[in-house]
Amino acid sequence: MTATLATAVPPRDTPTRIAAGHRRRSRRRLVRVLALIALLAAVFALSLMVGRTFYGPEEVLRVVLGQQVPGASFTVGELRLPRATLALLSGFAFGVAGVTFQTLLRNPLASPDIIGVTWGASAAGVFGVVVLSLSDTGGSLLALGGALVTALAIHLLASHRGFSGARLVLIGIGVAAMLQSVVSWVLSRASDWDMPAALQWLAGSLNGASWQSIAPLTVAMLVLVPVMLASSRALGTLRLGDDTAAALGVRVPAVRLALLLGAVALLAFATGAAGPVAFVAFMSGPIAARIMGPGASLLLPAGAVGALLVLTADLVGQFAFDTRYPVGVITGALGAPFLILLLARTARKGRTS
Repeated sequence: MTATLATAVPPRDTPTRIAAGHRRRSRRRLVRVLALIALLAAVFALSLMVGRTFYGPEEVLRVVLGQQVPGASFTVGELRLPRATLALLSGFAFGVAGVTFQTLLRNPLASPDIIGVTWGASAAGVFGVVVLSLSDTGGSLLALGGALVTALAIHLLASHRGFSGARLVLIGIGVAAMLQSVVSWVLSRASDWDMPAALQWLAGSLNGASWQSIAPLTVAMLVLVPVMLASSRALGTLRLGDDTAAALGVRVPAVRLALLLGAVALLAFATGAAGPVAFVAFMSGPIAARIMGPGASLLLPAGAVGALLVLTADLVGQFAFDTRYPVGVITGALGAPFLILLLARTARKGRTS
């Protein structure tokens, strides 16, 4: 009897060992985040240096600091720096938006480009480009409206007779198919002058990057990203389910609405600036989860992964082939097999559960 009780009572140093294990995990996660940020900074710097003319780190740094460097001031300051900045900001926004959707809906397939929200922004953006000839700011605002309306419609349809994440994914796929038809109809009525610009934007391209086109996305990120990161703990708690999160003090409806609106707005402004860069929102969260391990906050890592994907894909699209390809073509080529792999893994888990 005494031996049984002795084995049932945990040793006195168990809380200390648990705390030590928690600190070790936190340090490992911090190291991984810092490594991601360092890799992201290296790829960003590389994108400023390479091209038809190579400029060394010292020349690039002088241009970034505002000094005049013959040749480099225009090539780096006016062409490469806006392009790399747009890749960084849009990729980060796509990553944060994607992992927010996937976490809230507890489904890796529930990213905004799979369930139709991205296509809502794309349809509105193409309409603005082809029909209304809007400016960059006007196009971003119209894309925001299209994404919000699409997200609201999908949520209302999925909430009929009780909310279901699986139903939302299926409805979102159907809505995405309908919006693709809308995009095709708008393109069919486009003039020869507007068609190339619309098709380039739809492919997801950084070719038109300028400080003017980046401005709306920059303002949106300065406002929204701190709010999203401040809600990362509540987002992590929502993974446990609504009832558990409510029991732990999370105001579930308000937090979910704020996070969804923030994610939709980030997605819309990034789409308005760079176009619907395929699969970045979808891939960033699962990749970040594999890097960080279970239980980690994924907003910042997913944003870094998204930015890294867009920057790397843009470098590959520009210099790895004889023909230069838009960044969305490269991410689409990466994302399609990733989607198939994730579907196969999900089906395998369903058979074994």
